[in-house]
Amino acid sequence: MRLGTPIHDAATLGRLIRQTRKQQSLTLETLAGLCGLSIRFLSELENGRETCSLVRVLLVLDALGIELTAEPPETGAP
Repeated sequence: MRLGTPIHDAATLGRLIRQTRKQQSLTLETLAGLCGLSIRFLSELENGRETCSLVRVLLVLDALGIELTAEPPETGAP
C-alpha cells in the first residue's frame, strides 16, 4: 500500500493494518496485548469486518503509529 492511500472501506483499512503490523514484525497476539484487545477482534478488523468499534480501531491505529486523517470535500471547484 502506498503512503496516503485513501481509505474508502473496511477492507482497505484492514489491509493497511495487517501490512503495518507485519512490517513491524508484530503477531496478532503481541498487538492484542499492546492494545488491550482480543486476537479475534484484531483478526476481524484485518479481514475488513465493517462493524468494528471506532474507539477500538483508533486504539489499534495508535499502537501501530498509523495516523488517521480526514479531509472535507473541496467546494467551489473551478
